[in-house]
Amino acid sequence: MDSTNRIEEERSPLGWFLAGARGIFSLPAIILMLSFVGFCSLTVQAGIPPAQVVFMTGIVWALPAKVILVSSILSGASLATAFLAVTLSSVRLMPMVAALVPELRTPKTPTWLLLVLSHFIAITAWVFAMERVHAVPRQHRATFFAGFGITLVATNMALVGIVYRLVADFPPIVAGCLFFLTPVYFLASIWNSARHPVVYAALAIGLVAGPLCYWIAPEFDILLAGLGGGTLAWAGERLWRARREKSA
Repeated sequence: MDSTNRIEEERSPLGWFLAGARGIFSLPAIILMLSFVGFCSLTVQAGIPPAQVVFMTGIVWALPAKVILVSSILSGASLATAFLAVTLSSVRLMPMVAALVPELRTPKTPTWLLLVLSHFIAITAWVFAMERVHAVPRQHRATFFAGFGITLVATNMALVGIVYRLVADFPPIVAGCLFFLTPVYFLASIWNSARHPVVYAALAIGLVAGPLCYWIAPEFDILLAGLGGGTLAWAGERLWRARREKSA
């Protein structure tokens, strides 16, 4: 055990970067890449040029935010509406950043590096890092995560650029199934990693409310289902706690 730890400590920064980069062959990364193929089909339907899709993949990193943006374009929503929806959908990443960055930071880690690395924190990178970063020596964790995050983003940028012309010939059902892999995987990951009943309640309410919100307000369906599900779950949990304390 001691010899293994010593070998890990002696591994060069480049070695740790490449160790993170090898995460591109992990199940979360592969599912995300398949989902980006489905996303390409959506952008083709929206008439977005391939160069803009590649740019969007690198700059607007989280896939749900990109889906909301493209869906807003397809529905004819105003720029202000699309901006608000994408912004609010990305707020959910803040707790992930707050949870992961302390695991990457050392007293010598510069703030600018943490800010750069935070750009790569979406649910795929977050799940991958939280499962593996504890096995990496703290002084090498930022390098390890940079290897995974940069490789994942660069690979998906190259992927959408290559398959953009091909997905136009995909049957809609195939593109839809590929795209649907991501929410299914994310839902299963969050459900499996949840440690509090309120998380299960929020997911269940959101799943039920999603179709209803789409029927009522298709431009804000994801936002309303997510915000409503989380709020109702939080309020229900608070009420349950209050009644439990009162009866105790």
